[in-house]
Amino acid sequence: MLSLVAGVPVQAIVLVGGLSFTSSFLLIYITLEFLVFQEIQKIYKLLERINKRDARSVKRQMSQSAGTLAGNPIQKLNREILDLANRKQSEIDELRRLEAYRREFLADISHELKTPLFAAQGFIHTLIDGAAEDESLRHRFLKKAANSLDGLGEMVQELLLLSQLETGVLRMKSEIFELGRLAQEVVEQLEEKAAARSQTITISKPDRPLWVEADRSRLRQVLVNLSENAIKYGKEAGQVNLILDTERDQVRVCVQDDGPGIPSEHLNRIFERFYRVEKSRSRDMGGIGLGLAIVKQILEAHNTPIKVSSELGQGTEFTFSLKRQKPAQARKPGDSEDSTPLRLGQSRA
Repeated sequence: MLSLVAGVPVQAIVLVGGLSFTSSFLLIYITLEFLVFQEIQKIYKLLERINKRDARSVKRQMSQSAGTLAGNPIQKLNREILDLANRKQSEIDELRRLEAYRREFLADISHELKTPLFAAQGFIHTLIDGAAEDESLRHRFLKKAANSLDGLGEMVQELLLLSQLETGVLRMKSEIFELGRLAQEVVEQLEEKAAARSQTITISKPDRPLWVEADRSRLRQVLVNLSENAIKYGKEAGQVNLILDTERDQVRVCVQDDGPGIPSEHLNRIFERFYRVEKSRSRDMGGIGLGLAIVKQILEAHNTPIKVSSELGQGTEFTFSLKRQKPAQARKPGDSEDSTPLRLGQSRA
C-alpha cells in the first residue's frame, strides 16, 4: 500500500514489508507450537489412562487370586498370570505404536513447518540485505514470501479445523439440499485444475433430484478434497469420476481415479494426519496430508463412514453414503434446518 503513495522511499517500503512478514511469521509459528503441544498432551494423557488401568487390573487380579486359592491354587494362579502377561504384552505393543506415531507426527509437522517458514525468512533477509533496490526483484521476492506464508496459514487453518472436528467443538449446520447440484458445482470448480494435468473430470448422476440432509459447506469440502486428491494422484491425461447413485434409502457418493493405486498395507493409515504413501512424491505434488483426515472427521460427524478400495495399477475409489430425504419444498416451514445441529458422533433422533 505504501508503494502507491508518492514520495515514500524504498527503504520504508521494505522495512514495513519486513515487519509485516515477521509479525505473520511469529504469529503462525506460535499457533503451530500450541497445536503441537496439544497433540503431545493428548498422547501423554492416553499413556496416563493406560497406566491407571494397569494398576486397577493388577489389584483385581490379586483379589481374584486370593478368592480362588481354596480350589486349585496353582492351576488357577498360572492361568491368571498367563492372562495378565498377554494383556500386558498387548498394552506394550500399543504403547510402542503410539510412541512411533508420536515420533512420526513430530517429524512430519516439523518438516511442514520449516519448509515455508525458512523460505519466507530467506526471501525477507535477502531483501533486507540489499536486494530491495531492484524493483522487479523486490516484487518477485515479496510475492514468493507471501505465497510461503499463505501456505503456512492454510496449514494452520486445516490443523485448527481438524482439532475442532476431533474434539466436537465444531458443530454441523444441518439442512436439506439437492446433492446433485452441489456435486456439479464441485466438478465445474475443479475443471481447470484437472485440465492442467490434461485430465477429464466427469459427473454421473440420476436424472431425478437427490435430496440429503447434511452441512452443505462441509460436504462440499469433502467432495473437493476427494476430487482434488483424485486429480493429484490420477494418471496424466487420465479421468476422474464423481458418481452419485441410490441404494435403497441411501445416496451413494463415489470418487474414482485411474492412478497407480494404494498398496493394501497403507489403506488403513491414509486417513491419519500427515500420512503419505510415498512421502517424497507427495511433497513434490503439493499438499500437507490433512485432506483425507478432514474428510474422515466431517463424515463421522454426519454418522457415516468413508470407505476406500484400491487396486495397484488400476486406481482408487472412495465412497460414502447419506440418507435420502424428502424435497426441501415438501417439508413444513421451519423444518428445512434443524435447530439442533449435528455434533461429532451424535446421531439424530
